[in-house]
Amino acid sequence: MPPRSRRRGLLVYLGVAYAGMWAAMAPLLAGGFRRGDARQDPGALEQACIAAAMFAPALAAILVVRWVERGGRVRDALALRWPRPWGRAVRACLMALAVPAGLTAAALALSTLAGRYPFDGVHGDELGTWAGAAALDLLLSLPLFFGEELGWQGYLFPRLAGDGGRAALVRAYVVTGAAFALWHLPTLLMGGQYPGRPWYVSVPAMLVSCVLVLPVFTWLRLRSGSVVPAVIGHAFMSTASVGMIKEFADPRAALDPLHMGIAGWPGWIVLGAFVAFLALTGRLRPAVGGPPVEARRLTASG
Repeated sequence: MPPRSRRRGLLVYLGVAYAGMWAAMAPLLAGGFRRGDARQDPGALEQACIAAAMFAPALAAILVVRWVERGGRVRDALALRWPRPWGRAVRACLMALAVPAGLTAAALALSTLAGRYPFDGVHGDELGTWAGAAALDLLLSLPLFFGEELGWQGYLFPRLAGDGGRAALVRAYVVTGAAFALWHLPTLLMGGQYPGRPWYVSVPAMLVSCVLVLPVFTWLRLRSGSVVPAVIGHAFMSTASVGMIKEFADPRAALDPLHMGIAGWPGWIVLGAFVAFLALTGRLRPAVGGPPVEARRLTASG
């Protein structure tokens, strides 16, 4: 693709994605909505606004592929396909659940050791009920996370990664992560991810979180050649991972996401270590002109 067309596509994508987010959040901003407690669940209006906002990146990506780049089928351009064969698809989807679960558990353990997470133990009689409800919530929310990841992993990251050179990859990871974080600015201003925190704390915290978590989603996408595992991983991080914080905490204690879970400093340490492992083992480099690195390894091993 000519550089001018690529730049125009990137600008249109970001403009539409950001405009869609601000338009969707406008009713809440105008009404002065504020989230002051991490245990507070969104009401009907908040859920409707969030759902509308989450489709903005996918709509922006489809718009650019169809009418700006005119670069072939949308499904191919955004990696909207199942990994093949089916056995590999199942493994990729299970990995997209297991890795976020493990990272969240490690972050909560670290926060507990530091005395910042009010761990209340694992209650077997309630765990099954919670796990079933969490699985259903994740399943129902998947369409919304397709709305996000078709934009960030399907469109933006591959365009920024270019030919896969070291400098281009570093830029792609940092810029995509920062764009992903700043896209959340309207919700951050309302205390969404960090309730009770001012914007000058929540915005930098979100930048760190997104820049660190984005390579995990990218790895899930690269190892499978599909955006689907990244969607599942993102859905887990935003639903079940948040639910784990509430489920295993003392119900009488206050919860501060800045000091617990993936969105806080314990999560940054855990994510940083995992991303460093992925980078040092070459798992964050896309395979230019061939199947994903993990796919080639699976094929070679039989």
